[in-house]
Amino acid sequence: MPTTDESIVIPLPPEKVFDYINDPANIPEYQGSIVRAELEGDGPLGVGSRIKGASKILGRTFDWTTEITEYERPTRSALKSVEGKISFSSAWTLAPEGDGTRLNFHLDADSGLGGVFGRLADPLVNKAYTRQIRADLETLSQILTEHEEE
Repeated sequence: MPTTDESIVIPLPPEKVFDYINDPANIPEYQGSIVRAELEGDGPLGVGSRIKGASKILGRTFDWTTEITEYERPTRSALKSVEGKISFSSAWTLAPEGDGTRLNFHLDADSGLGGVFGRLADPLVNKAYTRQIRADLETLSQILTEHEEE
């Protein structure tokens, strides 16, 4: 099972970072592989909420639905896939660091992204996705910092 762990320090308090990353409407803005994401149904976001979306990975687009499994504002949120060809789980942990927030992202995905690419592709897929996550975190930091300056 490919696993990815990346982190970044964002010069904003955890509450602001948490609220932004957990708003489904914002996900395509900072995650380059996500082409769409939206909350399924009405109501506040929390454990049990579902998010429907689509990702484009190595040239292929995959629809998915996730369910929030942890939602502890402003320190942790996690979700797991419940529908789609790709089986994965991910978690964000946030902690104050200096004048900002240390944001950690953890991803577990099935080998070959659920068999879509096959086990032999794991090193390639993991390397490509790790690069994407690093870029996503930089984009997120830039977006949040620019919003704060406005």
